[in-house]
Amino acid sequence: MANTEALARLLAELKAEHRELDEEIERATENPSFDQLDLQRLKKRKLALKDRIAKVGSGLLPDIIA
Repeated sequence: MANTEALARLLAELKAEHRELDEEIERATENPSFDQLDLQRLKKRKLALKDRIAKVGSGLLPDIIA
């Protein structure tokens, strides 16, 4: 039970960080003087977070034996 709660908390934190990165990327694309390399780094970090969110989320799903 504690493991499930820890995973749920981690998932919420990762999703919040993902939203923040999304907002930062949106602000960066509105600014024409923003460095494209930094923008690529932000997008790469966001994608890595998305993968991690999926992995943690799958850990919360119960195993189904068919």
